[in-house]
Amino acid sequence: MGGSYGGFMTLAALCFHPEDFKVGVDIFGVSNWLRTLREIPPHWAAFKNALYREIGDPATDDTVRLKAYSPLLNADKINKPLMVLQGANDPRVLQAESDEIVAAVKKNNVPVEYILFPDEGHGFMKKENEIKGYGQIGEFLDKYLKGEETKSGKQ
Repeated sequence: MGGSYGGFMTLAALCFHPEDFKVGVDIFGVSNWLRTLREIPPHWAAFKNALYREIGDPATDDTVRLKAYSPLLNADKINKPLMVLQGANDPRVLQAESDEIVAAVKKNNVPVEYILFPDEGHGFMKKENEIKGYGQIGEFLDKYLKGEETKSGKQ
């Protein structure tokens, strides 16, 4: 489970090391580095430059690596239950990131729960949303980690 970059790491773990995890919870996380890096607003130039140095520049040969690391482009490998939480007004990780990873994982016939907060951005700002989100995460983890339900339907 993780938020923002941690959400990306959760998705990447489910893609590239699915045997090591039973479930994943992505909170406002990046699923497609190519889009995320290309969509950084111009007024975040310093942040953009730092990310390009650290993660890669989508206008260069880094594209090959960015595609290889992007969970959305490898979603066919996700075979464990996934919960995704997303703010509809997130300027850093666009809602499309979560919409698309949810749709892609559902194609794998894997349980996916998606909670979209229409009044949130990148992270929880409203206490009632935070309570709702973490409450639903608890229910999801109870359901899939405590054995109440698994992908095969066995307990």
